[in-house]
Amino acid sequence: MSAKEIVKAFYDLDLAKDEGILSHFHNDCELKWHSSKGYTKLDIQGMQNMLEGVKQSFHSFKYRLSHLLEDDNMVTARYTIYVTSIERPDKEDALAHFISIWEVKDGKLYKGYEISQLSDDSSESLNSYAEIKV
Repeated sequence: MSAKEIVKAFYDLDLAKDEGILSHFHNDCELKWHSSKGYTKLDIQGMQNMLEGVKQSFHSFKYRLSHLLEDDNMVTARYTIYVTSIERPDKEDALAHFISIWEVKDGKLYKGYEISQLSDDSSESLNSYAEIKV
């Protein structure tokens, strides 16, 4: 699989439901994330802890990609995360917008760099994210 296909396979997952998500990450993975709440750096254990929190808080946690660009083993993704919370299982809401850059090594997500901001209700913001094909 190409680096782009590996990253796309990850973003096709529902983090609240799919088992084996950690198998998509290299054992030495590292994610550096700048969000509206500040800077976070996660290793494989941090990723596992975050995923456990997602499973406890959400019925679904899905990515909707608008862009997926590949340059050798580096892949850039632009997407919005949509969630169905435990408190409101009948309503899916946009949670946040992201741009992520992933380095793929040994067929797995290795080094990640993300920047995000919370979603807003503007139709232009939400409608710009359509499903893409690899």
